[in-house]
Amino acid sequence: MESFLEVDNLSKQFGGLVAVDRAKFQINRNEIVGLIGPNGAGKSTLIRLITGILHPTSGKVRFQGEDITGQAIYKITNKGIASTSQIVKPFRGLSVLANVIVAALSPRGKREGEWVKTAEIRGRDALEFCGIADLLLESASTLSHGDLKRLEIARAIATEPELLILDEPLGGLNPAEANLIIKSLRRLHKGGRFGRLHSEGPALLIVEHRLEELMKIAERLIVLNFGCIIADGPPQDVVKNKEVIKAYIGREAD
Repeated sequence: MESFLEVDNLSKQFGGLVAVDRAKFQINRNEIVGLIGPNGAGKSTLIRLITGILHPTSGKVRFQGEDITGQAIYKITNKGIASTSQIVKPFRGLSVLANVIVAALSPRGKREGEWVKTAEIRGRDALEFCGIADLLLESASTLSHGDLKRLEIARAIATEPELLILDEPLGGLNPAEANLIIKSLRRLHKGGRFGRLHSEGPALLIVEHRLEELMKIAERLIVLNFGCIIADGPPQDVVKNKEVIKAYIGREAD
């Protein structure tokens, strides 16, 4: 069966620095995958290569059988891949609702959204789904860090993605805020009550340092270290992997 997302020997060099080194993995349509690794391992660089923010030095990215390597960000978004950023950058001069409407008015958002709903209604739906509908008329510049994270997810899902890539969605959140986002993502993946009339939500690729929370939702972990994938498998196996333990704590476990 044709894989949903295929990363094939993807590499990225910045001068003499190899940030990603021949990364190779696949994600299936119904998966939730966590991407982990120590600081500086190349995780953010890898997802920027997938989403078109960076162009690879070598290798390929295929999405639903199509080579999307190096395509423009907007083209990749309109093919069904949306992403959130580790550093949230909303349109601070716009209201919370207007921020999401911008995403809902994207070519894919208009094409894939329920035809009976306007962009405003779909924007409201996305905010309600993420738990910040009560803030829709507030300026984005007034939001707390946790609410900005949820706004970022609402903007991404308003494009009606089939693959949602999240870069540290739990960063800087307290445990209660993190659990709210985990619950929202789990519900979104299962189809939830947002978006098109289908039984399944988007596949998820989540970059996260908070392993305890990530393991509540991820069915599989991919581990990156010095740009190389050193493990790929079920969370319970990956966390016992000696090479993974060594990468995280600097020595092999007894």
